Amino acid sequence: MVVRRIVSRMTGGLKRFHESGQSHFLTFSCYQRDRKFASPYIYNLFVECLERMRLRFEMRIYGYVVMPEHVHLLVSEPAPETLADAMHFLKLSFTKRLRHTGSFWQKRYYDRNIRDAAEFDEKLGYIHLNPVKRGLVKEPEEWKWSSFRHYSLREVGRVEIESEWTAHDRETLASGGSARLFLGPG
Repeated sequence: MVVRRIVSRMTGGLKRFHESGQSHFLTFSCYQRDRKFASPYIYNLFVECLERMRLRFEMRIYGYVVMPEHVHLLVSEPAPETLADAMHFLKLSFTKRLRHTGSFWQKRYYDRNIRDAAEFDEKLGYIHLNPVKRGLVKEPEEWKWSSFRHYSLREVGRVEIESEWTAHDRETLASGGSARLFLGPG
């Protein structure tokens, strides 16, 4: 396994480990942690851009939540390019489509390699419970801008979430069967 260590001067020596084959837990914030996700339109636009990033960079998205002032993602590494390229694309394409003037995002992002299944489950749970812990909703399924409904209700949302269901459906479709659909977005 080849692991490439990238040291960025901007991040004060923060070491990022890419091309490891591991999943990544990412967190990035709005500029000065302002609550810039102020309407359903802005949340929905971000989710659309997230799906475009997934397709463009051939990534797998295992989980996400969009909060009023930050975003958490649990993702694979992109196939053709770097995670930094994918993050740049996501932030820039969202800001351009929003037609936002000034700074929308903090420049940096937090990136943690996921080392095992227990850590993966911990981070996915953290992502899904974030809106509840912040007092935005009483139950995680009430927050529309999260992957929780995929896992709990098997809802098909705007972003394709990679899970055992998605993998099963892909295999079933490849062998001529049809995917099971429980709920549509909404």
